[in-house]
Amino acid sequence: MTGSILCVPPLSPLLRDEVGRRYDVLDLPVPDRDAFLAENVEALSEVVGIVCTNAGPVDAALVAALPRLGVIANHGVGYDNIDLDACRERGVVVSNTPDVLDAAVAETALGLLLATRRRLVEADRFVRAGRWADGEFPLTPQLSGSRVGILGLGRIGRTIADLLAAMGCVVSYHSRHEVPGTPYAYARSATELAAGVDNLVVVVPGGPATEALVDRPVLDALGPGGVLVNVARGSVVDQTALVEALEQGRLGAAGLDVLADEPHVPASLRELEQVVLLPHVGSATEETRAAMRRLTLDNLASWLDSGRLLTPVPELSS
Repeated sequence: MTGSILCVPPLSPLLRDEVGRRYDVLDLPVPDRDAFLAENVEALSEVVGIVCTNAGPVDAALVAALPRLGVIANHGVGYDNIDLDACRERGVVVSNTPDVLDAAVAETALGLLLATRRRLVEADRFVRAGRWADGEFPLTPQLSGSRVGILGLGRIGRTIADLLAAMGCVVSYHSRHEVPGTPYAYARSATELAAGVDNLVVVVPGGPATEALVDRPVLDALGPGGVLVNVARGSVVDQTALVEALEQGRLGAAGLDVLADEPHVPASLRELEQVVLLPHVGSATEETRAAMRRLTLDNLASWLDSGRLLTPVPELSS
């Protein structure tokens, strides 16, 4: 199929350059998006596909502005940035990049658990500030042998669970449905899961169905010695309730790779010693991002050549 590809920022230079080498490309500007759509009707009428990341919104208005749009290739496993209802109405198919980033995100979750439970970042600051000469760093709880709850036992959640089980952790989980064949105990709700563990790892998809899923009752169930790790979406955790729980000592620590309003991090979080903050780097390894680029572009090429996707999102796979 002939036509052009619309690149929706933010895209990495490597991905944008690769798309540009293969196809005629239009770049959607971040500011003045509506003016661009109004002023480029003819060019937009030739767009047959979109390449985006899960930080690049593809809403109903954008879908409606592209009369020939047939495919959206999303560079990321999460796709809550895309209005699936609008795509379904128009018959637009959507792909994502599952499986190839499971190991990298699981590593990030494990790193955040170790950093928070063993207070590794605080220990680093302790040494750099010259405080070691004044006395030893306090003892910390151990991760191995502790109880860990996985909120969302999908591909990534299962990889995290298996890593932790290999470390001797007692793993349990909550998902929308019980997962057949898993060796891990199932909790009927997020609150029930949090009440029975020392550490809670959040790895559910984003979107309206999971917004503020981790709320005050869940945080209180996790308790003063509990550790929360979020490698999912910032929207899944009630950030105001999280800050209050940490400030009031109702939660022990948090390791966050995702936040509610990225890249803006409130001072209330930045100032808490028991919080480890990462700039959404869960899948940001050289190997994983290269695999994600390949799969994104292979999905696009497959649809343009045959009308079929390699990894369609489940909601639109039929």
